[in-house]
This record gives sequence, structure tokens and C-alpha cells, in this order.
Amino acid sequence: MKTIVAAGFALAVSAAPALGAFPCDEYWGERNAVYKDAGYCFKTSRAIQAFGNAGCQFDDIADVPLSARDRAKVRDIERQERENDCPR
Repeated sequence: MKTIVAAGFALAVSAAPALGAFPCDEYWGERNAVYKDAGYCFKTSRAIQAFGNAGCQFDDIADVPLSARDRAKVRDIERQERENDCPR
């Protein structure tokens, strides 16, 4: 296993990830790190396991207060996810 740190999120990946899996996992981690930093309360077991919900404040993602810069970052990551056919 190799550990990648993106936006403060440590992501463990195998030395030979499946084609397409690595960028999707990285995008997922980067996107959700933005929401974690802004106080989102995750609902999926994957996100809760990766980020936890300690200190979360917002149950609805639409209520998460993101700066214009963070919104642009999330939009860019989502575009990259679509271009790479990442699961959502």
C-alpha cells in the first residue's frame, strides 16, 4: 500500500490500482475534504470512516457555507470526476 495525502486527507492505495480508480479516489478525497473543512455531516459509511463527523454542523450539503474559491474548486473536481467517469 502507498499513502497519498491530498488536501489533508490520507488515501491508501495499492501499488497497482485499477485503471481509473486512482484518479477517482483522489478526486473523491479532495472534494470531500473541502466539505469536511466546512462542517458537512457525512452520510455514507465510506466518508464517515475516512473523515468522521466530529464537529460537523450541516446535514444538508446545500447548507454548507463554501467560499467562492471552494465552490470553484468543488466544481472543478466534479468536472474532472465526470471526465473520468468516476462513480458518484
